[in-house]
Amino acid sequence: MEHDITALLADLSDGDENAVNVILPRIYDELQAMAHGQLRRERADHTLNTTALVHEAYLKLVKQDRVTWQNRAHFFAIASTAMRRILVNYAHKRNAEKRGGGEALATFDEGMGSPARETKAEELIALDTALERLSAMNERQGKVVEYWFFGGLTQEEIAEVLGISVPTVRRDWTFAKAWLSRELADELPE
Repeated sequence: MEHDITALLADLSDGDENAVNVILPRIYDELQAMAHGQLRRERADHTLNTTALVHEAYLKLVKQDRVTWQNRAHFFAIASTAMRRILVNYAHKRNAEKRGGGEALATFDEGMGSPARETKAEELIALDTALERLSAMNERQGKVVEYWFFGGLTQEEIAEVLGISVPTVRRDWTFAKAWLSRELADELPE
């Protein structure tokens, strides 16, 4: 199955428009699961539902004419980035409408990923801003956080996409998690 998806992604990279129609049914369930994981952290009244997030991200992905899809893990890593950007854009829009655009502060914890904990637009924006700073400092660690936290990729998938070992993924995650916690905590008012 993974080989079939990789071959279809290669066809898509080569401009085969039929590949779009063939690949979607094969990856749809995984995209749904990824989107559901993203949205379960969002507020209950979010204007996007799982299906809408999948479709919006998929449209962005198939319009990529400068991407050479390496394999299934690479596709899902980019999908996680697309979904993150869509949700952050929605959070910025909601924050601007609700509060006139002022950014609130947040703390980073893995509990943000818990289905029992709803992430507020302000927290998502603060996390995104901190993640951008981390990525500027260490791009690979930023990607590890993005693919793990936002994309739900496994350590093995992240290692494959980034061309590093699983222990390196673990070290990067540990460092990045501590850095983000400190960065966001430092921004909180006393």
